[in-house]
Amino acid sequence: MSFDLENLVSDLDIRGAILYFKGNVDSEVINKALDSVEGKLLTSRENPRLRKKVYNVLVESLQNLYHHADEVPKDYHAAKPDRFGLIIMERTGRGYRITTCNFVTVLRIKELEEKLTRINNSTQEEIKELYKDILNHQEITEKGLGGLGLIDMARKTGHRLDYRFKKYDNLHSAFRISAVITSE
Repeated sequence: MSFDLENLVSDLDIRGAILYFKGNVDSEVINKALDSVEGKLLTSRENPRLRKKVYNVLVESLQNLYHHADEVPKDYHAAKPDRFGLIIMERTGRGYRITTCNFVTVLRIKELEEKLTRINNSTQEEIKELYKDILNHQEITEKGLGGLGLIDMARKTGHRLDYRFKKYDNLHSAFRISAVITSE
């Protein structure tokens, strides 16, 4: 099978990416990515408010990969089957876009689509209330709070989260999610 997670990002210009990583996401990778991006944002003299939003969304994106990526299909060419993903951060005309891709089991697609549709159809005020409600009423599991990271990304960006799924086999799909961060 010639499928690669990069198939999901073929519409992005990865040559000029500020951050590009494909592989197993562990604490060392997360720390290196955050340090690298922070350094690049500082040297570019980015607006401090935008820099903070970008950094926070990047943290959420990396945590989502670390905590929620399902094992890759057995026939996929990953070095390790767990926490495998792809992350790209690129400069856009008015800000930045952070995109992650990973595998999910087809059993999780409906739940993810429902969460993301609810988030994308909510106003900023509704997102704030949803965030508070989850903080105050959800039980913390080993993977965190149910969907709080996605809500936080939408809350911090003020934009809809772009996502898509691409079927890999009968048990797995590749999942792509993008967050756009602007100074507005």
